[in-house]
Amino acid sequence: MDNQLLFVLLLLGAIGPQGLGKGPEDLSEELSGEEIPKEDGVLVLSHRTLSLALREHPALMVEFYAPWCGHCKALAPEYSKAAALLASESARVTLAKVDGPAEPELVKEFSVEGYPTLKFFKDGNRTHPEEYTGPQKAEGIAEWLRRRVGPSAIHLEDKESAQALMDTRDVVVIGFFQDLQDEDVATFLALARDALDMTFGLTDQPQLFQKFGLTKDTVVLFKKFDEGRADFPVDEELGLDLRDLSRFLITHSMHLVTEFNSQTSPKIFAARILNHLLLFVNQTLAQHRELVAGFREAAPPFRGQVLFVVVDVAANNSHVLQYFGLKAEEAPTIRLVNVETTKKYAPISEAPITSASVATFCHEVLQAKVKPYLLSQEVPSDWDQRPVKTLVGKNFEQVAFDETKNVFVKFYAPWCSHCKEMAPAWEALAEKYQDREDIVIAELDATANELEAFTIHGYPTLKFFPAGPHRKVIEYKSTRDLETFSKFLDSGGELPKEEPQEPTASAPVGVPLSTLTLKVFSWQVS
Repeated sequence: MDNQLLFVLLLLGAIGPQGLGKGPEDLSEELSGEEIPKEDGVLVLSHRTLSLALREHPALMVEFYAPWCGHCKALAPEYSKAAALLASESARVTLAKVDGPAEPELVKEFSVEGYPTLKFFKDGNRTHPEEYTGPQKAEGIAEWLRRRVGPSAIHLEDKESAQALMDTRDVVVIGFFQDLQDEDVATFLALARDALDMTFGLTDQPQLFQKFGLTKDTVVLFKKFDEGRADFPVDEELGLDLRDLSRFLITHSMHLVTEFNSQTSPKIFAARILNHLLLFVNQTLAQHRELVAGFREAAPPFRGQVLFVVVDVAANNSHVLQYFGLKAEEAPTIRLVNVETTKKYAPISEAPITSASVATFCHEVLQAKVKPYLLSQEVPSDWDQRPVKTLVGKNFEQVAFDETKNVFVKFYAPWCSHCKEMAPAWEALAEKYQDREDIVIAELDATANELEAFTIHGYPTLKFFPAGPHRKVIEYKSTRDLETFSKFLDSGGELPKEEPQEPTASAPVGVPLSTLTLKVFSWQVS
């Protein structure tokens, strides 16, 4: 086509902005009137129909999924239920889905890096969708969307409307602001959009300030348990800080004592309280249940600093017991863990569990008067009889830092697929060097043994401890095969150059994919 003619055609609009092909807007015009197919109340979109859907539906949630994805299959019925819930309410929001592998153009356009990925499009804005980070249950999905197409807080005009709101839920948050145009109100409403497990109200009415004994802007959390109410005054100079308010609401919306289970687990770890005090009891035994009262009595002074949690050893909590190195028959007992450092603490003495003894233990840990303890399995009698030596916490220091040996250690997790894949190469390496008295090939189960020298965060982790008095540690991050391992050992612990790094498995955390995930290997692991 002649360049001059092409220019004229472009001016006349005869050719779409994408060149000789058609752009998204052209396709949507061409498809106008076409009915987009549905499955279980959810629109099924393609690169041809997305533009049409954006034009016809001002509030559109799109799930990018893969037919083979297990998480997508688990989400599918909840996603359909959410669509039905919103349709029954005549909510101005539509749910849709895109088969990612079948639509690579859309996957690339919206930077989809994993499945499922959910994005919310408002007013047809194709370039800046909002990433969905809410729950993966139907009611949670529906509520997240309700708070984006409608108000995130109910406007309260009088005492009756305030009381009616407070009667509906166990936890209700009301913002008292003298000027509803203040930027602090925008901060409050932004938080309310995502705090889906709480109900929010908003008022500027003087009669409501008076009813609740307030004279200045305050956010009040009302609850039907424990203290009944907690106030968060707005700083007159600095205004309302979103992060501080969020932490306050999470902390005070929780019971002073929370029983650990699959429902409470996400909230426990979202509270951002670093110290967790756990009371292990058998809830089938009356004498154990009686201890909970004293445990609760000790909790109020530590709210916001220590989270008090009850773990029932008679329930399905064996993973929690394992993390602390406990057995069910050791209950009742208490343990404290800092989820940032993963350091664990046990009472120095076996005193009866009372309000006073619990408070004393908390104070001692917070004042660094108690040393953390480390998990270790017992040293097997045949730990050094196989080519691959078996290390545990109790013999690690002695073997790894032996000044006469070059020690190569694999830190693994029994469930780790990467560890299982490299096991034959590790065995072959040990057999190759088993006659070398100066070389030790070993392995340590890092889920059952802890070390004072360092913490293991991924599996497998390979560390080399060269002979000598300097306690030097070299982390191996190269190819996991016999040839490269051998080169590494023969060169005295020098990493082969230009070798690709291999993946490790991070410690698993029991939080849904679309929620904020903890960066620490906490006792939440299941």
